[in-house]
Amino acid sequence: MKIALGCDHGGYNLKQAILEHLEKKGIEYKDFGCYSIESCDYPDFAEKVAEAIVRGEFDCGILVCGTGIGISIAANKVPGIRAAHCTDTFSAKAAKQHNNANILALGERITGVGLALDIVDAYLEAEFEGGRHQRRIDKIAEIEKKYSK
Repeated sequence: MKIALGCDHGGYNLKQAILEHLEKKGIEYKDFGCYSIESCDYPDFAEKVAEAIVRGEFDCGILVCGTGIGISIAANKVPGIRAAHCTDTFSAKAAKQHNNANILALGERITGVGLALDIVDAYLEAEFEGGRHQRRIDKIAEIEKKYSK
């Protein structure tokens, strides 16, 4: 599994904790930035991570900003991305199983490190169930296609 990671200044510390967690688990990743707590713009990093996933270079991504909301909205503007902002393990697991979410978004200012790492694990360990869920993913793709013209 290869994971693309990104954050803005508001998510930098949590991203660093996630990187350390992934290293301990032996999971391959690439850090697309940011690389400090200096103020920056989350759409820049959301776009880099999302594009890398759409190109097929990574299996999924993890994005972090202050709340997880802005960075997930930005990532979802890239056709083919299904970024899910999650604040609990059940939602993270369901996001992968039912929605085939290819990006997990977290908020450093609203989710503690311990819970965030549990959310990451729940997301990474889950698998898309397909079946009736694929039909719904296909419908989402059709909506995206309709408005991407």
